[in-house]
Order: sequence, then structure tokens, then C-alpha cells
Amino acid sequence: MGTFRIEGGHSLKGEINPQGAKNEALQILCAVLLTPEKVTIHNIPDILDVNKLIHLLKQLGVKIEKIGKGSYTFQSDELDLDYLTSEKFKQEGSGLRGSIMLVGPLLGRFGKGYIPRPGGDKIGRRRLDTHFEGFIKLGADFRYNKEERFYGVEAKNGLTGTYMLLEEASVTGTANIIMAAVFARGKTTIYNAACEPYLQQLCNMLIRMGASIKGVGSNLLEIEGVESLSGCTHTILPDMIEIGSWIGLAAMTKSEITIKKVSWDHLGLIPTNFRKLGISIEKRGDDIFIPAHKDGYEVQSFIDGSIMNISDAPWPGFTPDLLSIILVVATQARGSVLIHQKMFESRLFFVDKLIDMGAKIILCDPHRATVIGHDFQSQLKATTMVSPDIRAGISLLIAALSAKGTSIIHNIEQIDRGYENIDERLKAIGARIERIA
Repeated sequence: MGTFRIEGGHSLKGEINPQGAKNEALQILCAVLLTPEKVTIHNIPDILDVNKLIHLLKQLGVKIEKIGKGSYTFQSDELDLDYLTSEKFKQEGSGLRGSIMLVGPLLGRFGKGYIPRPGGDKIGRRRLDTHFEGFIKLGADFRYNKEERFYGVEAKNGLTGTYMLLEEASVTGTANIIMAAVFARGKTTIYNAACEPYLQQLCNMLIRMGASIKGVGSNLLEIEGVESLSGCTHTILPDMIEIGSWIGLAAMTKSEITIKKVSWDHLGLIPTNFRKLGISIEKRGDDIFIPAHKDGYEVQSFIDGSIMNISDAPWPGFTPDLLSIILVVATQARGSVLIHQKMFESRLFFVDKLIDMGAKIILCDPHRATVIGHDFQSQLKATTMVSPDIRAGISLLIAALSAKGTSIIHNIEQIDRGYENIDERLKAIGARIERIA
């Protein structure tokens, strides 16, 4: 396991550029399988999860050329579909949850797709039913090898458009079904579709490739099947989860930080929810400026005076990936707040590490935690901890950067899965962080 050594308690200052969006990149990279023509993608983040997916595409036979920092071309004209049923793929594909989105484009274009049960964050049950129920409704046959934990869908006679009401507004499930449906005969209607900016980006890319998709940005999509798609050029959005992480970092360390080119139009409720904690967020063109909160920040209350409650919800609600950051930031606020993690059942279990550091947190149940802020009257204490997943990992890192003393964080591969070159980027704005293994 890799390790960070962090000397906390120092204010930071400077500019930071957000990386390309991880969750968008995983979708967009799978979409290159939909055409034999060349696809150029810019602003791809250099992180473990994305690099694993690029490796899988290369093993599948995609011709990949790096043409600049974060820029690649992909051409899927000579694929080795036998790789999908190989032992090598069963091993390599299981280490990345995003690999599930290989199935949709392969099913749509070639009539078959296979995947080992994918990995990813250990944050509770994350069902794949939405993906496969959608494929089945499009006419695919489903099979599951329980012993090998290997999924497969086949449609020897092609897919047929239909109406479907998704049981959950799954982001990856919606993306997967869309990528299959673009080649289905007739019209496919998807109701209760996810509508995150990253889904909108995928749909708009597919439209430029020749797909027919209506309702982009809503939860009702209509897709008219086409026979083929062409190549295109696409640029990935800045990562809104990373942007939220930097907002939290600035507040907790009382730092003056400018986050560059954040694409304000795609941030949704992120600025609103940080402002609920009393954090000042200034819009300067397409940048975010966070002033040094020398006097701290105070949690707002509801109009009737009741305790603030911040919870997650499908877009355009607040993204669950930032609740861990909100929770950490609340530990030094004036006032109290209830954090309600509705969508995943184990994401709050990292709070025991924060309690060890001196935070006042009551874990009510797997989904709810009450945070009583210190108002910076009591600094968090440095400790040794292990990163359990990407978002908890970055939250613990922020806590360590604000803490008194030197902290150790093990298993930093979890952080590297979602944050590009984070130690060097933090050093550039004054953080004292060292990668020691």
C-alpha cells in the first residue's frame, strides 16, 4: 500500500486547475467502441481508474495514440472480441466498476457483451440490475455464471427499441442502455433516466457521431436507432467532485484558493450546499475564488430555525460523492448539521477516523451523522489512518491537512483512483505532503 505523510495546520494559497471529470471519462471511453472510425478525446484525467479502462480497451484491440497531455485518439476498427471471454479479461475487468459500461456499446454494435462482476469502492451494495434489465427489455438474452461471477448478454438478431421505466436513475445504467439503444431497431424511450451533466456530455457526443437522441438533460430520453456511427472530437468537463473537494480544502485550512475554469453551468447545487455551511464562494468569470476564512464559517439554519440537513439525491440534487467532504468541513463550522447519505449505506463509516482526530460526530445509523462543529476552537489531531475509498480518502486527506501535527494515510491508491497527481498539485499551493511509499 502507498502512503502519504502530511504535516497539517498550514494555510495554502494559489491557483488550482481541476482535472477532467472521472465519471464522464469512464462513459466517454466506452463510447469509442461504437464506431470503427477515429475518436479524439481531450482532458482525460491521468488517474488509476481511467488508466485501467484505457488498458482494457487496448487489450480489446482498440488502437490508442496519446497526442498530448490528457489527449488521445481511439480507433475500434479491429477488435479482438475473444478477449471478452478470456481468463485475462475475467481478472483484469473485475478490478474496475466502470468496466460494466463496456457491455452496452459492445452489445449494440456486435450483439454481445460480457463482463466479470466489477469492483470499485466498498460503499455498500451497488446493484447491476438496472443495466441488465434494460438490455433484456431491448431484446438481449441474459446469462450469469455464478461460480465465475461472470455476466453476459447476447442479441444474435439485434436489439429492438422499446419503452422502459428504470427502477432507479442509475448514471452508469442509463449510460450503458443509451449506448446499446443507439443501434436498436426503432425507438427506445427511457423514463427515470439519470440526467447528470456527464450523461448530457455522453448524449451530445453520440449525437455528433450520428445518433438520434431527444430529451438530453431531462429524465425522459427518446432514442431512434441508427445503423452506424462516425468518429468525432470530444472534450471532457472539469471534475465537479474535485472542484467541491478544493472548496472544502480551502475552508478547512483557512486558505485563499482560486479554482480555475470550473464550468459553472454544470456545478448544480454544489456551491449552494457549501454556502449552507457558511463558506464564501465568489464567481469570477468561470473561476471560483475562496477567500481565507480567518474568522471561520457558520452553518445556516432553516427558515423555521431547525437544524440544517444536507442530503444527497439524483441530479439535479446534490451529488453523493461530496457528502464526505461536506461532513469533514462541518467539523470546524460554528453550529451543527445533519448529514444524510441516502444513496449508499456504508459511505459514512469513515467517521470513526475523524472522531479519533477529535471531531464531534454522532453516527446515528449507516445513513445519518450529526456533526457538532468546533468553530476552530479545537484543532483536529494528527493520526494514522487507512483510506477506505476514493471520497472518504480525500476527506481524510483534507482533515489531515487541517490537523495539528503529522498524519499518515495508508492505501492512498484509493485516492489515486480519482485524483490526478494530487500530492504534487497540493505542494504547488503550499501543502506539506510527501508520498513515502
